Amino acid sequence: MRLAVALLAVWPAAALELVGVDKIWDQAPHNAFTDLIRYKDEWFCAFREGKGHVSPDGALRVLVSRDARTWSSAALVTSATADLRDPKLAVTHEGRLMLTTAGALHEPKDHRHQSMAWYSNDGRTWEDPQPIGDPGFWLWRVTWHRGLAYSIGYATGDARLARLYRSYDGKRFDPIVKTLFGRGYPNETAMLFLPDETALIVLRRDQTDNTAQIGTAKPPYRTWAWRDLGVRLGGPQALRLPDGRILVAARLYDGKVRTSLGWLDPATARFTEALALPSGGDTSYAGLVLHEGIVYVSYYSSHEGKTSIYLARVKP
Repeated sequence: MRLAVALLAVWPAAALELVGVDKIWDQAPHNAFTDLIRYKDEWFCAFREGKGHVSPDGALRVLVSRDARTWSSAALVTSATADLRDPKLAVTHEGRLMLTTAGALHEPKDHRHQSMAWYSNDGRTWEDPQPIGDPGFWLWRVTWHRGLAYSIGYATGDARLARLYRSYDGKRFDPIVKTLFGRGYPNETAMLFLPDETALIVLRRDQTDNTAQIGTAKPPYRTWAWRDLGVRLGGPQALRLPDGRILVAARLYDGKVRTSLGWLDPATARFTEALALPSGGDTSYAGLVLHEGIVYVSYYSSHEGKTSIYLARVKP
C-alpha cells in the first residue's frame, strides 16, 4: 500500500463545492437507504419504500434517468415474506445489473435476516431473488474486483461479528474470513481496492466502542490490519478519485446529525469532514458515482419534514 499512501500524501484534504441538490422522490410515507450507479449510459437509484424507518412492508424502488435530472420508476421489488431493506447496486463480471438487500423475515422464522440478490439486463425486469451468504448474516454491499465479488456480512443474531465473503459468480458467497472483526458490534461497511491490490474497508460500530475502523489487507485478503478512525460514522460509502484521494460519505453524530462527505487518509487513519450536505434528522445511506468530473451523491433525509430521496452534485 506504500504507493497509494505516498500518492495520497501529495493531495491534502480540500474543500468540496456543492454544485446543486435535487429532491428526486418522496412518494412513499418513508423513502430511505439509497444507492446509485451508472449502467449502460443510464442512471439508476435504488432505495427502500415503507410506512416507516422500520416497518414490515419495505419494498425496493428502482429509479432510472438519462440525465440525472428527470427520474421515473423502473421497478418496484417486493417480498411476501420479508421487509426488504437497504438495497445496493453493482455490475457483475458478466455485465449484468445486480441488486442486493437483506430481508428482515416475517414470522415464523429460524433467523432474523436473509441476504438476497436480483439480476437484470436493463434495470427494469428483474429475475427471481437468489439467497446469498449465511442465514442470519446481512451482506451489506457487494464489490466486484477482477471478476470476483466481495462482501462483508455482519451477524444479526446474538453474535456480534463481521464476516468477509467472496463469490465467483455473484450467487454463491462463501466466507473467506469467518471473523473479520468482532468488537463493538461491527456492521455497515464500505470497501474498495487500491491500484496496488490493497483492499480497504471502512467499518461502522455501534456499541460502547462505537468509533469507525479502517481495515487493510493484501491478496488473498485473509489477514487484515485494523486502526481506529476516532469518529463515529453511519452508512459509510467510499470512492477513490483518479488523483488517488478517497472520498467517504457517511452520517455523522458529533452534535448535529447530518450526511457529510469527507476525506479518508489511510496513512494516518484519519477522516476529515469537507462538506455537510443539506440534511438532518433521519438521514444517511449515500451512493457515490464519479461522472465527467462531478461526484453524484444519492442520499435520504428528513430535514424538509418528510424522509425523501435527494441527489447532490459535488465538484471535488
